[in-house]
Amino acid sequence: MRNQNRKNNTSALDELYEAILCLETKEECEAFFADLCTVLELQTLSQRLQVAKMLRDHHVYHDIVGTTGASTATISRVNRSLGNGYDIVFDRLQKNTPEKNQNSGAEEKKS
Repeated sequence: MRNQNRKNNTSALDELYEAILCLETKEECEAFFADLCTVLELQTLSQRLQVAKMLRDHHVYHDIVGTTGASTATISRVNRSLGNGYDIVFDRLQKNTPEKNQNSGAEEKKS
């Protein structure tokens, strides 16, 4: 029975991943996740993404807590996960927004 539950869970996760992969626009993502998740779940997911971004930018825990409101336990959990899926997402986001990267570089030179 336990193996059957794992198999069903894996199948359900695969179906979820496939559903996410078929979304094509930000608006489609917003609609799907609004249907799929509670407001609190979406806030939690987005908070973890912001924590990962700040960790990747070498912010200290104290600053991350102050900015995101995340607990130190959440920050530690996200920190242990860095280098996996987060890197894929951040690298692709960076590639998809070259104008932001150029502007931020210009702003840094002005300072």
